[in-house]
Amino acid sequence: MDRDPSAPRDTRGIVDPAALLDRVRFRRHTPAAPLRPYVETYWFIDWDLPVPYASHLVPHPSVNLTFQWDQDEGPPYGELTGVAAPGLYTRKIGGRGRVCGAKFWPGAFRPFAPRQPVTAWTGRALPYEDVFPRTAVTAVVGPADDRDRAAALDAYLLTLAPAAPDPAAELARGLVARIRAERGVRRVADLARAEGLSVRALQRLFAAYVGVSPKWCILRYRIHEAVEAAGTRRDVDWAALAADLGYADQAHLVRDFTATVGVPPTAYPSP
Repeated sequence: MDRDPSAPRDTRGIVDPAALLDRVRFRRHTPAAPLRPYVETYWFIDWDLPVPYASHLVPHPSVNLTFQWDQDEGPPYGELTGVAAPGLYTRKIGGRGRVCGAKFWPGAFRPFAPRQPVTAWTGRALPYEDVFPRTAVTAVVGPADDRDRAAALDAYLLTLAPAAPDPAAELARGLVARIRAERGVRRVADLARAEGLSVRALQRLFAAYVGVSPKWCILRYRIHEAVEAAGTRRDVDWAALAADLGYADQAHLVRDFTATVGVPPTAYPSP
């Protein structure tokens, strides 16, 4: 299958993205303006595969709402998926199908389901109607045109959007964004001190709004960088990268990489 030219360039977190993008059509779209403080992106995947394929992700600290249709197996359905922790998230696909997902910003999902901390969803995939009101799932996954799918997601999520901003959600989102962007953020205590918070207060905020600990986020984003390096370069200096990412030594990075991805860096698919 030819690779879709509209496929996203940022494939961080996808294990062996070249293999996945050779098998599916993967696109991202921007949600309606009022949803953008909460929803990072809409992501659509379509496939028609004669041979089943298992895709693997090193998950982001994000909650996803997905509407899916395995066209050879049954009617469309919806799922709410919390942060998949620990390890990999694996999704097996085959035949004909599609997924239309809304990926919430880390820290920004709680205002849509304020009665429970986001840890309530961590490691879980459950029917979306256990959390949200029912909608016409076929209106999301049925249309052939991406614009119609995005419009259906907009229409549904706008009915659920909070009436007013949640300052705690804004703080949590900003802190996770800082962890992702700044390699210098290596210790939870240092992050808490820089934000004028106690370590315990920071941990409570992440439990309530992110679903995983700040230490988990620091380690996960560093593993994302290591996976990206392994998949795009043949000449990775692992000792230097380990130091750059804040690891005590190369052995610790290799251990975390192997525990998360399932293979050591030397066995990871490279260009």
